[in-house]
Amino acid sequence: MNTSVYFMIFSLILIVGLLATLQIGFSRKNREGDTTYFQKTGTKWVRLTALYVVSIVAGLLALIAFIRYSVE
Repeated sequence: MNTSVYFMIFSLILIVGLLATLQIGFSRKNREGDTTYFQKTGTKWVRLTALYVVSIVAGLLALIAFIRYSVE
């Protein structure tokens, strides 16, 4: 597989992540403020940690695929 395809996929993932982050950051709920934000922080940490774990695993799999197919 051509390496430019990997760069396009990687760039697409970065752009989608950026747009999702901006959408969440500028949402109406965040602009108005959430009085319950600091309640139930345990479940928020679990979800955030799970998202990071999934992202790191996906990134490592993409790196392995890139290395494996770029050598051939």
